[in-house]
Amino acid sequence: MKFSIRLFPEITIKSRPVRKRLIQRLQSNLQNMLRRIDEEIKVRGQWDKLDVECGKADESKREDVIDLLSRTPGIHSFIEVTDYPLGDFHDIFEKALAVYGPEIKGKTFKVRVKRSGKHEFRSIDVERYVGGGLNQHAEAAGVDVHNPEVYVDLEIRNDTLYVVTAIYKGLGGFPLGTQDATLSLISGGFDSIVASYMSMRRGCKTHFLFFNLGGHAHEIGVKQVALYLWQKFGSSARVKFITIPFDEVVGEILQSVHHSHMGVVLKRMMMRAGEKVADKMKIEALVTGESIAQVSSQTLPNLAIIDAATSKLVVRPLVTMDKQDIIDITRQIGAYDFAKNMPEYCGVISDRPTTCAKKERVEEEESDFDYEVLERALERRQVISIDEIVEDVNIHAEVEALTKVQPNQVVVDIRAPHEQEKKPLNIPGCEIRLIPFFALGAEAEQFSEEKEYLLYCEKGVMSQMHAHQLQERGLSNVKVYRPGNSD
Repeated sequence: MKFSIRLFPEITIKSRPVRKRLIQRLQSNLQNMLRRIDEEIKVRGQWDKLDVECGKADESKREDVIDLLSRTPGIHSFIEVTDYPLGDFHDIFEKALAVYGPEIKGKTFKVRVKRSGKHEFRSIDVERYVGGGLNQHAEAAGVDVHNPEVYVDLEIRNDTLYVVTAIYKGLGGFPLGTQDATLSLISGGFDSIVASYMSMRRGCKTHFLFFNLGGHAHEIGVKQVALYLWQKFGSSARVKFITIPFDEVVGEILQSVHHSHMGVVLKRMMMRAGEKVADKMKIEALVTGESIAQVSSQTLPNLAIIDAATSKLVVRPLVTMDKQDIIDITRQIGAYDFAKNMPEYCGVISDRPTTCAKKERVEEEESDFDYEVLERALERRQVISIDEIVEDVNIHAEVEALTKVQPNQVVVDIRAPHEQEKKPLNIPGCEIRLIPFFALGAEAEQFSEEKEYLLYCEKGVMSQMHAHQLQERGLSNVKVYRPGNSD
């Protein structure tokens, strides 16, 4: 089991020193993450590519390796290959026939050969010989050099032949950590999720800043989605999750600011707070999910006024994107259900909000604001490493976790539907209900008082958070199911 990685094209046009640095970081990132799958897996560096050699790694881990490579920033595409010592043309043909013979049966095909190193033949010579042999000895529909149904891909590097068995698309972007760090202002909605993802994809070590406007359920939801984004796209680097309680700031705005300017002033207060946090972390850029004219505070004049509240660079990856395109990306990255079902808390609702705020008017509205309220909010901020959410979800009480199921207990699988389908939960003799986390709030209202309900998820994080939330709603018969080896 071996994979060969193609770099994101923008990496390949960099100068030699920069390219070397980017490749080394990608190699380091991959080695750290693949080691969690199997210690036997090694990443070898080349000038224009990387090779992932799985050695004696269990074949059952193949899908895990493919999944990880497909979501790692910096990879344009990757191929699965079988390597052989380079023989003569007939030996190459036989190797290709063994792999591709069944696949090209009844179909048109084209042979493609990539060659590096010194040889006494050209790539096209191999293509003609192998193509002719396959056309004669495989039950193919013939050769089609313009629009084939199957590509027969071979690589020759020095004295080694690589027969390509599968080609996969990568995430693109730059390797994580090759660009400066950013602080993403995340609310858990479609926009902030995609903005955070795009920052990570571009190679930025992306930390998360959440302004809690008063909702405990909202904080749980945002921690969930931040953890998901980090685990899926950024786990090669440790980042922070910062929560700032902003309910008192909202209260002060409601008392001190004219309703038409509340939205703009709230955003400016967030920028000021974000700047203070970023200064502590030595970060020079804030990331937001704003898009031009999506809401009243996001007109160009208002965005300019909002940016004036901070000296930091404000990065807006979505600034010209349509809402539907943003929603489509959340589907692609598996975060749609998080965003769609994210609890919301409206801090300020303006009556006829301004779409063209003026500097003098905004400064006048802010003159009555008590900035000690903002300072108190900053002093009360909570900072944890994102991976600590797995160990400690920052809730006030630990929900009891059981490793065995009793007759009067029901296991509730709260994983997303695609996870439930991929790895069905099988507990003989036990009642299991499939209720995805985003439907749990409504379904829990129908829970019987005569039974206990044990929430299950693969890592035990979401189950812990949702169980605590349901207990706060008065459902004391909700606990967590955590089988011994599932964590």
